[in-house]
Amino acid sequence: MCDNIVEVKGLTKQYDEVEAVRGISFAIRRGEIFGLLGPNGAGKTTTISMLSCLAEPTDGTAVVAGHDVVQDAGEVKKLIGLVPQELALYPTLSARDNLIYFGRIYGLRGSHLRQRVDEVLEMVGLTERAKGAVKTYSGGMKRRLNIAAGLLHRPQVLFLDEPTVGVDPQSRNAIFEHVERLNQEGMTILYTTHYMEEAERLCDRVAIIDEGNVVALDAPQKLIADLGGIIHLGVENGAADGLLERLQALPEVRAASRTNGKFEVEVVQARQALVRLLDLFNKHDTEITALEVLEANLETVFLHLTGKRLRDQ
Repeated sequence: MCDNIVEVKGLTKQYDEVEAVRGISFAIRRGEIFGLLGPNGAGKTTTISMLSCLAEPTDGTAVVAGHDVVQDAGEVKKLIGLVPQELALYPTLSARDNLIYFGRIYGLRGSHLRQRVDEVLEMVGLTERAKGAVKTYSGGMKRRLNIAAGLLHRPQVLFLDEPTVGVDPQSRNAIFEHVERLNQEGMTILYTTHYMEEAERLCDRVAIIDEGNVVALDAPQKLIADLGGIIHLGVENGAADGLLERLQALPEVRAASRTNGKFEVEVVQARQALVRLLDLFNKHDTEITALEVLEANLETVFLHLTGKRLRDQ
């Protein structure tokens, strides 16, 4: 049996003159939490829309549990749970009535439906508020109910599209715990986010996506370890001539470049390397006018790969 439950090859989506997704490829292994990490507008939601059969690809293929999302859309929909970024709830209905409605759409009936509604309400911690109208819920409670709706039919793969947008820290932690518990029980999860700390905490692997392209794919810890850290040093224009080659020769330095009066130095361990860099500049009597040390995390990985800060997008 293939270890991959989702396989994407050359997936493309064109809207008029805009190419929202540009020939991306990746695979999701059974039982993992796979993250799509990128800024708003990067193509994450469009990718999920194609995988969940809501939008047809312009080109390329996507297969979920052996079923093509175009040729076998009906079978794919039975196997997946979708929790969209926009809340898909009826505000005047209670949580229980919302879930009964969605359960019937999934084909659940009678005592089986009622039992399953009770189970997912307990799972997301909403049993005591089950009879309350959704419009009276907090943002975090609505997000949890949104997740519950996607779990009713016990999907093999759960697509979570920015599930923590607009919720308070306590509710975010509750959602994280639900996601981790579902994964521990064997569910495969595709999780999109533009919050790097979510991807670092939850995801076994991440694909960093920017402007419709996958620019990196690996375990978060591996991407971070491969980068190490970045140090920016500013000097007066014309100063530090000849230092670039000496910087590149330092054992802690992986790569170094200079643009006008600014050095960008990619290092193995930022704090240890900084001491060597400062010593080198002192020896050459070069004044440093600006200094920025970026410890390695997914934010600096994204900055290094795209030249943009994730949160600024």
